[in-house]
Amino acid sequence: MIVAFSVAPSGNPSDPSLRAGEHADSVHRAVAAAVRVVRESGLPNRTSSMFTEIEGEWDEVFDVVKRATEAVAPYGSRISLVIKADIRPGHTGELDGKLERLEQAISESGEE
Repeated sequence: MIVAFSVAPSGNPSDPSLRAGEHADSVHRAVAAAVRVVRESGLPNRTSSMFTEIEGEWDEVFDVVKRATEAVAPYGSRISLVIKADIRPGHTGELDGKLERLEQAISESGEE
């Protein structure tokens, strides 16, 4: 399965030092904490400006999403989590495979 998720804190951090700094209104430090968890999981993953995608089996993927969400908790009193899943049993390598098929279809359509 592939899960795309976005996690972000809101409200005041439990640690006041997390509010300080030039980018106090940004969530980049919180997102970095979540992405670090994903990357350390060893599962195939990709991060874009809006979502992080992770591929694996149901239990392992959702364990990583849970831990990534927990890593954001110190940065706010509330957490927003958005999840979209592509559940396709028996298929692996789809994180790249879907993009490869898309690029192939685009190049084929340009040949007409």
